[in-house]
Amino acid sequence: MAKGILGRKLGMTQIWNADGQLVPVTVIDVAQNVVLQQKTVETDGYVATQIGFEDKREKLSNKPELGHVAKANTAPKRFIKEIRFNETLNELAGLAVGSVVSGDMFKAGELIDVTGTSKGKGYAGAIKRHNQSRGPMGHGSMYHRAPGSMGAIKGNMKGKNLPGHMGAEQVTVQNLAVVAFDTEREVLLVSGSVPGPNNGLVVVKTAIKSIK
Repeated sequence: MAKGILGRKLGMTQIWNADGQLVPVTVIDVAQNVVLQQKTVETDGYVATQIGFEDKREKLSNKPELGHVAKANTAPKRFIKEIRFNETLNELAGLAVGSVVSGDMFKAGELIDVTGTSKGKGYAGAIKRHNQSRGPMGHGSMYHRAPGSMGAIKGNMKGKNLPGHMGAEQVTVQNLAVVAFDTEREVLLVSGSVPGPNNGLVVVKTAIKSIK
Protein backbone atom coordinates (compact mmCIF):
# COMPACT_ATOMS: atom_id res chain seq x y z
CA MET A 1 0.00 0.00 0.00
CA ALA A 2 1.07 3.55 -0.71
CA LYS A 3 1.03 6.45 1.72
CA GLY A 4 2.47 9.92 2.23
CA ILE A 5 2.93 12.74 4.70
CA LEU A 6 4.15 16.35 4.78
CA GLY A 7 7.05 17.56 6.88
CA ARG A 8 9.74 20.11 7.49
CA LYS A 9 13.43 19.25 7.16
CA LEU A 10 15.16 20.07 10.44
CA GLY A 11 18.69 19.08 9.49
CA MET A 12 21.05 16.11 9.58
CA THR A 13 22.61 14.05 12.34
CA GLN A 14 23.94 10.53 12.77
CA ILE A 15 22.87 7.51 14.79
CA TRP A 16 24.15 4.01 15.51
CA ASN A 17 22.18 1.21 13.89
CA ALA A 18 21.65 -2.34 15.17
CA ASP A 19 24.86 -3.51 13.46
CA GLY A 20 26.97 -0.92 15.27
CA GLN A 21 27.43 1.25 12.17
CA LEU A 22 27.21 5.04 12.23
CA VAL A 23 24.45 6.07 9.82
CA PRO A 24 23.89 9.66 8.58
CA VAL A 25 20.20 10.58 8.77
CA THR A 26 17.98 13.53 7.95
CA VAL A 27 15.49 14.59 10.63
CA ILE A 28 12.02 15.50 9.31
CA ASP A 29 9.33 17.00 11.53
CA VAL A 30 5.98 15.42 10.56
CA ALA A 31 3.74 16.67 13.41
CA GLN A 32 0.33 18.32 12.88
CA ASN A 33 -0.61 16.51 9.65
CA VAL A 34 -4.39 16.49 9.22
CA VAL A 35 -6.63 15.13 6.44
CA LEU A 36 -8.51 18.11 4.98
CA GLN A 37 -10.29 16.47 2.06
CA GLN A 38 -10.77 13.12 0.35
CA LYS A 39 -11.09 13.42 -3.41
CA THR A 40 -12.92 10.65 -5.27
CA VAL A 41 -13.53 9.62 -8.86
CA GLU A 42 -17.25 10.40 -8.55
CA THR A 43 -16.83 14.01 -7.40
CA ASP A 44 -13.36 15.01 -8.65
CA GLY A 45 -12.45 12.52 -11.37
CA TYR A 46 -9.48 11.09 -9.50
CA VAL A 47 -8.48 9.73 -6.09
CA ALA A 48 -6.29 11.82 -3.78
CA THR A 49 -5.96 12.77 -0.13
CA GLN A 50 -5.45 16.43 0.71
CA ILE A 51 -3.29 16.94 3.79
CA GLY A 52 -2.59 20.11 5.74
CA PHE A 53 0.60 20.62 7.72
CA GLU A 54 1.65 23.13 10.38
CA ASP A 55 -0.87 25.45 12.02
CA LYS A 56 -0.99 29.16 11.27
CA ARG A 57 -2.93 32.08 12.77
CA GLU A 58 -6.49 32.65 11.61
CA LYS A 59 -5.76 36.30 10.75
CA LEU A 60 -3.41 35.03 8.01
CA SER A 61 -6.24 33.08 6.34
CA ASN A 62 -9.13 34.25 4.17
CA LYS A 63 -12.74 33.11 4.53
CA PRO A 64 -12.56 30.26 1.97
CA GLU A 65 -9.52 28.84 3.76
CA LEU A 66 -11.23 29.05 7.14
CA GLY A 67 -14.34 27.38 5.77
CA HIS A 68 -12.29 24.59 4.22
CA VAL A 69 -10.41 23.68 7.41
CA ALA A 70 -13.58 24.04 9.49
CA LYS A 71 -14.91 20.90 7.79
CA ALA A 72 -11.94 19.04 9.27
CA ASN A 73 -12.38 20.77 12.65
CA THR A 74 -8.78 21.96 12.66
CA ALA A 75 -6.74 25.16 12.56
CA PRO A 76 -5.68 26.80 9.27
CA LYS A 77 -2.65 25.10 7.79
CA ARG A 78 0.48 26.71 6.40
CA PHE A 79 1.12 24.01 3.78
CA ILE A 80 -1.48 21.98 1.90
CA LYS A 81 -0.65 19.21 -0.56
CA GLU A 82 -2.41 16.31 -2.25
CA ILE A 83 -1.08 12.79 -1.88
CA ARG A 84 -2.19 10.97 -5.00
CA PHE A 85 -1.91 7.27 -5.76
CA ASN A 86 -3.88 4.63 -7.63
CA GLU A 87 -7.35 4.14 -6.12
CA THR A 88 -6.60 0.59 -4.93
CA LEU A 89 -3.20 1.54 -3.46
CA ASN A 90 -3.93 4.78 -1.60
CA GLU A 91 -3.78 3.80 2.07
CA LEU A 92 -4.80 7.33 3.11
CA ALA A 93 -8.11 7.09 1.23
CA GLY A 94 -9.69 5.25 4.14
CA LEU A 95 -9.04 8.07 6.64
CA ALA A 96 -11.89 10.35 7.61
CA VAL A 97 -11.66 14.12 7.11
CA GLY A 98 -10.09 15.59 10.25
CA SER A 99 -8.02 12.50 11.00
CA VAL A 100 -4.43 12.99 12.15
CA VAL A 101 -1.79 11.47 9.88
CA SER A 102 1.14 10.17 11.92
CA GLY A 103 4.64 9.30 10.78
CA ASP A 104 4.45 5.91 12.49
CA MET A 105 2.77 4.59 9.35
CA PHE A 106 6.30 4.32 7.92
CA LYS A 107 8.23 1.36 9.28
CA ALA A 108 12.01 1.04 9.63
CA GLY A 109 13.57 -0.19 6.41
CA GLU A 110 10.70 1.01 4.22
CA LEU A 111 11.71 2.79 1.01
CA ILE A 112 10.40 6.30 0.40
CA ASP A 113 10.67 9.17 -2.08
CA VAL A 114 11.29 12.65 -0.65
CA THR A 115 10.40 15.76 -2.66
CA GLY A 116 11.60 19.24 -1.77
CA THR A 117 12.77 22.53 -3.24
CA SER A 118 16.50 22.63 -3.84
CA LYS A 119 18.66 25.43 -2.49
CA GLY A 120 18.76 28.52 -4.69
CA LYS A 121 22.24 29.30 -6.04
CA GLY A 122 21.41 32.48 -7.90
CA TYR A 123 22.97 33.21 -11.29
CA ALA A 124 25.56 30.56 -12.21
CA GLY A 125 27.79 29.91 -15.19
CA ALA A 126 27.71 26.88 -17.46
CA ILE A 127 30.53 25.08 -15.60
CA LYS A 128 28.80 25.19 -12.23
CA ARG A 129 25.26 24.89 -13.57
CA HIS A 130 25.74 22.14 -16.17
CA ASN A 131 29.09 20.60 -15.15
CA GLN A 132 30.75 21.64 -18.41
CA SER A 133 34.54 21.47 -18.79
CA ARG A 134 36.63 24.61 -18.70
CA GLY A 135 39.02 25.70 -21.39
CA PRO A 136 42.83 25.74 -21.15
CA MET A 137 44.08 27.91 -18.29
CA GLY A 138 47.12 29.22 -20.15
CA HIS A 139 47.36 32.99 -20.43
CA GLY A 140 47.11 32.95 -24.20
CA SER A 141 44.04 30.72 -24.52
CA MET A 142 41.58 33.59 -24.00
CA TYR A 143 38.97 30.96 -23.10
CA HIS A 144 38.62 29.75 -19.52
CA ARG A 145 35.10 29.42 -18.13
CA ALA A 146 32.95 30.66 -21.00
CA PRO A 147 30.22 28.47 -22.58
CA GLY A 148 31.29 26.33 -25.51
CA SER A 149 30.26 26.71 -29.13
CA MET A 150 26.54 27.16 -29.69
CA GLY A 151 26.73 25.29 -32.98
CA ALA A 152 24.60 26.09 -36.00
CA ILE A 153 21.66 27.85 -34.35
CA LYS A 154 19.18 30.28 -35.81
CA GLY A 155 17.40 32.33 -33.21
CA ASN A 156 16.06 29.47 -31.09
CA MET A 157 18.33 28.63 -28.14
CA LYS A 158 15.78 26.60 -26.15
CA GLY A 159 17.42 23.62 -24.50
CA LYS A 160 20.95 24.98 -24.71
CA ASN A 161 23.08 24.55 -21.59
CA LEU A 162 23.70 28.22 -20.91
CA PRO A 163 24.39 30.29 -17.79
CA GLY A 164 21.33 31.27 -15.78
CA HIS A 165 19.41 30.81 -12.57
CA MET A 166 20.47 27.69 -10.69
CA GLY A 167 18.59 25.82 -7.99
CA ALA A 168 15.23 26.62 -6.35
CA GLU A 169 13.66 23.75 -8.31
CA GLN A 170 11.49 20.83 -7.24
CA VAL A 171 13.74 17.81 -6.71
CA THR A 172 12.81 14.26 -5.74
CA VAL A 173 15.31 11.82 -4.23
CA GLN A 174 14.09 8.26 -4.67
CA ASN A 175 14.51 5.06 -2.67
CA LEU A 176 15.67 6.48 0.64
CA ALA A 177 15.23 4.17 3.63
CA VAL A 178 13.30 5.01 6.79
CA VAL A 179 15.62 4.47 9.76
CA ALA A 180 13.18 5.17 12.60
CA PHE A 181 10.26 7.27 13.82
CA ASP A 182 10.55 9.13 17.14
CA THR A 183 7.02 9.04 18.57
CA GLU A 184 7.87 11.48 21.38
CA ARG A 185 9.19 14.24 19.11
CA GLU A 186 7.15 13.18 16.06
CA VAL A 187 10.15 13.23 13.74
CA LEU A 188 11.05 10.84 10.96
CA LEU A 189 14.67 9.74 10.55
CA VAL A 190 15.60 9.10 6.93
CA SER A 191 18.90 7.67 5.72
CA GLY A 192 21.05 10.06 3.71
CA SER A 193 20.24 13.59 2.60
CA VAL A 194 17.03 15.06 1.21
CA PRO A 195 16.54 18.11 -1.05
CA GLY A 196 16.34 21.65 0.23
CA PRO A 197 17.69 23.77 3.08
CA ASN A 198 17.00 23.27 6.77
CA ASN A 199 13.40 24.24 7.65
CA GLY A 200 12.32 23.58 4.06
CA LEU A 201 9.03 21.84 3.30
CA VAL A 202 9.26 18.26 2.03
CA VAL A 203 6.76 15.64 0.89
CA VAL A 204 7.45 12.05 1.98
CA LYS A 205 5.75 9.31 -0.06
CA THR A 206 6.07 5.58 -0.52
CA ALA A 207 8.78 4.91 -3.10
CA ILE A 208 7.05 4.73 -6.47
CA LYS A 209 9.47 2.06 -7.68
CA SER A 210 8.61 -0.19 -4.75
CA ILE A 211 4.85 -0.20 -5.47
CA LYS A 212 3.73 -3.37 -7.17
